[in-house]
Amino acid sequence: MQIFEVISLNEFPYMSNKEIFSVNSAKELINENNSDKVFLLVEHDRKLVLTYNGTKSPFKLQIYGGILAEMLKKQLKLFYRISSLNSYANNSKFYEEIMNKAIGGGIAKQVKREDFFKPSLKKKNKKNIIITSNVRVNKVFENIYEIPHPETFKRKFIIIGGNIYAEVEETDAFVKEDKIIMKPVKMGRLNSGFTFFDDRNYSTRLIVKERKIQGIELFIREQDEITPLELMIPVIYEERFSKTGNIESIYEAFQFPAEKDSQDLEKEKMDVLLKEIKNDGNDNSS
Repeated sequence: MQIFEVISLNEFPYMSNKEIFSVNSAKELINENNSDKVFLLVEHDRKLVLTYNGTKSPFKLQIYGGILAEMLKKQLKLFYRISSLNSYANNSKFYEEIMNKAIGGGIAKQVKREDFFKPSLKKKNKKNIIITSNVRVNKVFENIYEIPHPETFKRKFIIIGGNIYAEVEETDAFVKEDKIIMKPVKMGRLNSGFTFFDDRNYSTRLIVKERKIQGIELFIREQDEITPLELMIPVIYEERFSKTGNIESIYEAFQFPAEKDSQDLEKEKMDVLLKEIKNDGNDNSS
């Protein structure tokens, strides 16, 4: 089996495939460390050209990978089929066999600039990929659910034939044990298209089968949260007042006057009364 990395160029044809010889098996490359890359695997025993798109690979590289896979198929005299390794579960037998298969030599070569000017050997080309609303919705959902769900992502919406669907949890009543399944629910029809400008960070997955776009899935990361609003009012946090305090420190803070006993109060009253009598006597003598 041979393995190629899809690379981007600054000039026409803007893409190329670089063969990698430094690894013994595909699992040394296809992992989280290379999640931003796209690879092409040529499995000669099964006569397959496999595309693999890393979970963080740019859309541009994924497009280039599909084009280069077609170029490799032409180069190999059309006896090879193209398939997507992403459509297989990581724990499937086929996926594990491909990951552990030894990397060695082969007849596939790097696609060069002049290869893009060579005429096709086929007399008739297949139809281009088309978008159609004439689809069987139930069948489309079967196709979608056969493809492994991307890890750390949550499916928010599915667009099929001009309609948009969401998923709700439901208990499966046809099994002995309670089992939670995700059931699609139609939300309504799309109006005049949609954009994602300055919106949540949606990730999209296009489902294509037999050169027909079956549907579009919209994902968000499971940990993705909306940015909290910035409060423009003062906030008093509870923990500042939840500590045990001393009541004496409160009295001292307010500087309450010291209490006096009853004898001192009576003496002060008598002094005030005598002073008033004295003042009155002075006024009468004058």
